[in-house]
Amino acid sequence: MIILTYPLALLLLVVPFVLYWTLPAVKGMHGDALKVPFLADLKRITITSGSIWQQSSSLPREPKKIFWGVYAIWVLLVLAAARPQMLGEPIRLKNESRDIMLVLDISTSMLEPDFSYAGRRVTRLDAVRKVVSDFADKRANDRLGLILFGTRAYLQAPLTFDKAGVKDILWSMQAGMAGDSTSIGDALALALKNLRENKEDKVIILLTDGENNDGSLSLAQATKLAQDENIKIYTIGVGSPNTFFQMFSLAAVGVDEQELKQLAAITEGRYFRAQSTQDLQEVYNLIDKLEPSVSDERYVRETTELYFIPLLSALVVALILAFVQRRG
Repeated sequence: MIILTYPLALLLLVVPFVLYWTLPAVKGMHGDALKVPFLADLKRITITSGSIWQQSSSLPREPKKIFWGVYAIWVLLVLAAARPQMLGEPIRLKNESRDIMLVLDISTSMLEPDFSYAGRRVTRLDAVRKVVSDFADKRANDRLGLILFGTRAYLQAPLTFDKAGVKDILWSMQAGMAGDSTSIGDALALALKNLRENKEDKVIILLTDGENNDGSLSLAQATKLAQDENIKIYTIGVGSPNTFFQMFSLAAVGVDEQELKQLAAITEGRYFRAQSTQDLQEVYNLIDKLEPSVSDERYVRETTELYFIPLLSALVVALILAFVQRRG
């Protein structure tokens, strides 16, 4: 389908006629033309080389023919100014809904095998891999980002629709690869930095099994930054307290629930405690319901500009008219 972006430009088609009928005739450079009363007699005079009118073929063409040639150029220029476009078939766009940054603790304490899955005992990190991967599959219309932290925080995946890429990183990450301590404040600051330039619907999901014991930014400072940026943060504390494994573990559970609750409350999020794989699954299912994807459909159409066609046509007509006048 072809449309005109500026259809009102077609009103310019009548401008030449308005000017022709309203403006007075332009006189010659030397005044009115000289009237020759015996011009009619000259037409009947013949000479050996032919008639005078045959020799006067270099005189200008009739004004009306010139007018219509110039007007054709004007019509083409007006059409170009109206900016014709060809519209393609409508294409459905998925609503982006929300930008969600996943911030995951991968300190060595995440190797505690106090979770279970499919009837066998697994580490906290294995449970997180499975549950977060399932969560990513559900957020089809969202962009997900991934930050892994321990002693330092690293952006592993910027906000993207590529859920498969995010899941590949989840399954390839190893506990301790970012250090043994826990820098929650630095991880949140990195997440806020990557969400700052994006749209309004922004969410951070922070998962940790420890307390903020390293890094350059305190949890209180990170909370203030999140509040200023109006970014909602859901916090999840993982780990089973008082288990047989903890009695002989050097990485005892140290979730600072008070600070995580305060962080979630100030940013209008929620705090959750997950002591099993089932708890963790329920937490992410609940967050999925709390942050629903908007289902409004949007459509776009591919447009192809066509203004150059009448523009080039006007140039061709002008060249032809100039050539004919020069030869006339």
